[in-house]
This record gives sequence, C-alpha cells and structure tokens, in this order.
Amino acid sequence: MAGRTPKTSAKSARKGAAKRGAAKPRLLAGGNPQIAKGYGDAPVQAFIAAMPGWKRDVGRKLDALIVRTIPGVHKAVKWNSPLYGIEGDGWFLGIHVFTRYVKAAFFRGASLHPVPPGESKQQHTRYLDIHESDELDEAQFTAWVK
Repeated sequence: MAGRTPKTSAKSARKGAAKRGAAKPRLLAGGNPQIAKGYGDAPVQAFIAAMPGWKRDVGRKLDALIVRTIPGVHKAVKWNSPLYGIEGDGWFLGIHVFTRYVKAAFFRGASLHPVPPGESKQQHTRYLDIHESDELDEAQFTAWVK
C-alpha cells in the first residue's frame, strides 16, 4: 500500500466494486436484509428492494404511507432496519423483517389510540405484525403515523 493513503485505497475499492456490479445484500436470520448503516431515502429503498418475496410489497406500501402522511420524513437504516423520524424529535417508527411477518415498531406506541396490538418489553414501544395473508388497515396505520 506504499504511496496510497487509506482514503484513496477506500475510494479505489468502491470504484472496483461498482465495476463488478453491486452485490445483492445478504439476508440475515428470518430474511432481514443486511444493509449498511446510512441516512436518507437511498439506503431505505435498498433495504426495501432486498426484502424477500411478498414482504417487499409490504415494505413499499408502508414506506409510501409514511411518506404521504409525513412529508419530509427523515429516513435511515440502522441496526439492519429502516427508521423514520422527525428532525429534532427522533425516530418514531422502525421496520424489521422476520421469517413469517414484517414488524412495524412504533417507538411511542403506548401513547397511540387505539394502542397497536403487539406488546414490547420496552414501556413505550408497541408493534404491528403484518403477515402475508393480512389486510393492512391503511387508515389505522396512517393515523398511528400521524
């Protein structure tokens, strides 16, 4: 690595990876895509695109409902989960993929009415589990997002 700084080496590695084509993200246990931590819409869309099977459609629908309900929503992928938040107010919702369902975590869900059905070990968090055969109540979901 003589004559190269770590910065230029990393840049060269990224260029080489781009030439080879982007590798498909690895699916972790339960089918959750392993996506690098990142902020903005691009890593969230990469996560959704890597969601397996019917779960991808659920991810697209949830993302669209959130964006429509909260224009300018902040997005990130952290801990292999897309997060949605308000600048200065933190994250309010996260999505995670499991073998048989997609979990939407409302981080302040205990204050919502009605309270989302899934309980958590965290006092304020509540979950909505979405299975393949479930019909998503879009009106209720958007009310929770608001």
